[in-house]
Amino acid sequence: MENNDFISLARCAKKASVKAQGLSSKIKNAALEAVAKALEINKAKIFEANREDLQYAKTLLNNGELTPSTFNRLKLDENKMRDMVKGIIDISRLDDPVNRTLLARELDEGLTLYKVSCPIGVLGIIFEARPDVISQISALAIKSSNSVILKGGKEAKNTNKIILDIINKALDTVEGFPKNLLSQIYSREDVSKMLDADKYIDLIIPRGGNSLVKFIKSNTKIPVLGHADGVCHIYTDKNADIEIAKKVVIDAKTQYSSACNTVETLLIHKDFAQSEELLNAVKNAGVELISEPETWHREYSDLKLAYKYVENIDKAIEHINEYGSGHTESIITTDDKAAEKFMNLVDSAGVYHNVSTRFADGFRYGFGAEVGISTNKTHARGPVGIDGLVIYKYKLIGNGQIVKDYADGEKQFHHKDLK
Repeated sequence: MENNDFISLARCAKKASVKAQGLSSKIKNAALEAVAKALEINKAKIFEANREDLQYAKTLLNNGELTPSTFNRLKLDENKMRDMVKGIIDISRLDDPVNRTLLARELDEGLTLYKVSCPIGVLGIIFEARPDVISQISALAIKSSNSVILKGGKEAKNTNKIILDIINKALDTVEGFPKNLLSQIYSREDVSKMLDADKYIDLIIPRGGNSLVKFIKSNTKIPVLGHADGVCHIYTDKNADIEIAKKVVIDAKTQYSSACNTVETLLIHKDFAQSEELLNAVKNAGVELISEPETWHREYSDLKLAYKYVENIDKAIEHINEYGSGHTESIITTDDKAAEKFMNLVDSAGVYHNVSTRFADGFRYGFGAEVGISTNKTHARGPVGIDGLVIYKYKLIGNGQIVKDYADGEKQFHHKDLK
C-alpha cells in the first residue's frame, strides 16, 4: 500500500465515522445480527484460513520468532467461534451508548446546556494473534458508531482477512449502513503510516506485548489507550482463608497462563500460618515457583509464579505500587478492614477481594466485549467496553443570547440543573 493509498483509506474511514454518528439503534442492531449470522454460516471458511495460519505460525514458533503464548492465542475452534457469535449478539442487546444526555443545565432562561455522548471517531487497533479480536472490535465499533482501521499480526493474516471480509459483506446487506466503517491494513509500513495520520485517526489502541505498546507510544502524536504489560499480584494476608487462597491463586495462574490478567507475583504475609500449604498446592498444580526473580516487574505469560514474603499489608501495597503495571491486583483475607485498605491504596485499574485476577475482562464485566484493558488514568480505565469508545460534546441551545449582556451585568446566570 502506497502512502497515498493509506491516506485515501484513512480519509474514507473518517467520512464513514461522520455518517455513522447518525445511525439509529435499529440499523446498528440489524447490522450486528447480520454479522453474527454471517460468521456462523461461514465458520468452515474461517477454520480453513486459521489452519493455514497455524501451519505458518508453527514455523515462526520453531524459529523463535513467535512465543508459545502468542501461538496459543492464535487457534480458533468451535468454542471460540461460539463465543465470537454470542459476543456480537450480546453487544446488540446493550443500550446504545451514543446520544445519551449526561447533563442538562439551564444557564439562564432560554439558554440550555447539554452534555451528550458521542463517538470518538476513527480508531486504529493494532493487535497480535487472537483473530477473534476482529469480531469483538468490529461489533463494538458498530454499536458505538466508530470507524476502525485494524492491523493484526502476520501470523493471523489469513484468518483476519476472511473474518473482516465476511463482516463487511454482511454489512453491505444492511440498508443505510455506511461503507468503509471497518477496514484493515497488513504491513509494518502501514503501521508507520497509521501512527503519522493524526489528521484522520483519533485514538490508537494496541493489544500486544510490552515492546509493541512502548513502540507505539513513542512514535505517534495520536492518543494511545492500552497497557504495556500485565504484572498482576495476589496478596495473601495473615487472615486469609487457606481454601480460598489456594483456589484463587491456582485459578489466577493456571486457568489461562498467557493472558494479561494472569497473576505473576504472589505476596504472602510473613505471619500467614499456612503459607507452605499454599505454595505446595500451587506447585502441585504444575506451577514453577520463583523466590528470587531477576526482576519483580516481569510478565511471565507462562506457568511460572514469583513469590515473596512481606512484613505486613503496607509492604504489600508498597511492593505492588512499585513493581506492578497498574493492571489488576487481589487480596485474600477475611479481614474486611484490611481488604478496604488494600483496595483503596493499591493504584491499579482493578482491585479485588477474595477473587481471581482473571475476572479482569470486558465480557465478564458485562460489557459484551472489550477492545483492550487500559491502565491509563484518562478517559477509560480497566477493561474498555462500549462506554470506553464514546466521549462527549457540549450542546448549547438558545435564542440570540450574547456574552456581552452577562459581562455588563444586564443578565445573570442561574445555573439550574434539569432532570
